[in-house]
This record gives sequence, C-alpha cells and structure tokens, in this order.
Amino acid sequence: MTNIIILGVVLVAGLVLAGYFMSRMPGRSFVGALPESTADELLLQDNLVSHVEVLAQTIGERNVWQYENLLNAADYIEGQFLSSGLKLRSISYEASGKYVRNVEAEIPGAGESPEVIVVGAHYDSLVGTVGANDNASGVAVLLELARLCSAGEYRKTIRFVAFVNEEPPFFKSPTMGSRIYAQRVQERGDRVGAMIALETVGYFTNEPLSQKFPLPLLRLFYPRQGNFLAFVGNYRSGGLLRTCVSSFRKNAEVPSEGVIAPGWLLGVDWSDHWSFWRAGIPAIMVTDTALFRYPFYHTTSDTPDKLNYEALTKVTSGLLTVIEELGK
Repeated sequence: MTNIIILGVVLVAGLVLAGYFMSRMPGRSFVGALPESTADELLLQDNLVSHVEVLAQTIGERNVWQYENLLNAADYIEGQFLSSGLKLRSISYEASGKYVRNVEAEIPGAGESPEVIVVGAHYDSLVGTVGANDNASGVAVLLELARLCSAGEYRKTIRFVAFVNEEPPFFKSPTMGSRIYAQRVQERGDRVGAMIALETVGYFTNEPLSQKFPLPLLRLFYPRQGNFLAFVGNYRSGGLLRTCVSSFRKNAEVPSEGVIAPGWLLGVDWSDHWSFWRAGIPAIMVTDTALFRYPFYHTTSDTPDKLNYEALTKVTSGLLTVIEELGK
C-alpha cells in the first residue's frame, strides 16, 4: 500500500511539474478591461468587421460543395492582397473533382537572409456553416496584418497565405490546402523558419468558468475566463512560441497565454500548423481555443454577430508587433 501511495504522489507531482513547464511563458499577460480604442484601431475594427461579414454573410458557406462561394472567397482575398500592393501568387490543385487554390501574398525580404516567415489562415468553412469565427475571423486578421505590414521593410521574406480545405473531410488528408503548400515549400527548397496559423480568433468573454480544457489538470495553470488569446505549439516549436508570446505581451492590450504540449493532446494540432510540423518546420497556432470556449463552434450559429470585434482588434494590433519582430 505504501508503495502505491508513493507512486501516486510521484505521478501527481510529475503531472503538476509537466503542467508548469507547458504553461511557463516569458513576460506578463495583460490584465484588466480593454483600453479605449484609438482612431487607428477604430478603422482597423471597421475593416475586420467588413472582412468577416463579406466572407460569412455576403458569401456564406465556403467549401467544394458550395463551390462558387469558395471561388468568390478566394477572389475576395486576392483582391484585398492586391489592394495592399502585395505580390500575389495563387496555387491551384484538384480536390474532389474541383480546382481549388491557396492564395499567397509576399513581402520580399530586403536583407540577405533567405529565411521566410509564413502567416496563414484557412478560408473554407465546415459544410452547413458560414464560419464567422471558424475561420473568417482568422482570415480577417490575416488580411489586415498583410495591409499593415505592406508599407514596412523587413530583412526576412514574409508570406501571408490563405489556405483552402482545412475543414473535414480534408483535414490531414493529402488534399488539405496547407499540406499541399508545405509540400511545395519543401520541393522548392524554401527556408521557412517559422509559421503562424490564425485559427478561430474572434470570441472573447469574461463570463466565469467560460474556459474549458482538454485536461482537467490545466485548470491549475490557466484562467477560467475565456478572455485570452492562446499560443499553442509542440515541443519542437517551443522556441518560436516563447518568442511570439514575449513579443505579443510587450505591446498587446488583451490577455494572452501559451502552451507547449505534445501533438496528441486534444486540440493542439487542429489547424494548418500541423502541415508544417509534418514538414519539420517550427509552427504554432494562435487561437481563442475554439470548442473549449466558443459555444457555437462548428454550428449554424457561428455567425458574424457572435464575435468580439473590440478584442479582435487588440489581437490584430498585438500580432502586428510579433510579425514585425519575426521579420527583422
């Protein structure tokens, strides 16, 4: 009996220690109410609202079963990238008998570094849903980050990529958009040093106990209110994740948390960063934690009115600093 008790204590202690190292991040998370928006942030917020409404309301459901809508979404994204003055490339391939495409915009590096930074978000929606949060929110942030970065000069090349076919039944399949993209990056010999996937980033709430977790143990290390932005990565991407969290926390006016966890933990690999892990590239997901917080995840109620655009604006402003620092 004594040995069993000792074993139990050691196991619990080990789990607590693992949780501590998974959650330990540099810097301090923002605390308190969101500050009043500046004039520039109000303009940014209007743009974010507009992108989400066009994708999830005007266009609507976007996938190969609503093919014209999927094409219209890609056209819209291309138009936004072009209006920001960025170099554009569409990468087409066949899936389920239809030609679909990833859309890439690039800011060429001004220095000698061959390294590439990829920022991505998927623009398709699950069958039967208009996908306002999943993932028009991520695409909206992607488009605004591209616009805001377009006037800058960076030593490294920065690519903003809208991926097709992330949702089931394509997730982790050979015709998943980001998987196709990551494979072609390898074939071209591009030196991608970091990838950030923007996934379901628009829902924030201060309601008590609104944040859930894949493991009960994580309640000891993270807030129980779903009002923070989460940075998620595997062990190989731990350095990138800590760098991004540190950068975000220097200027962001929204709470943030980070987790470095094994890829098998529920939800940790649920986005386009998985494709880059598979290619051996450091990659993280930035998210509001989706189903662990958002009550409308993968339902017909995932509509534009459910998003917190004030928080989404603060998220975008904070991520801008991250991208700019990575591009140096």
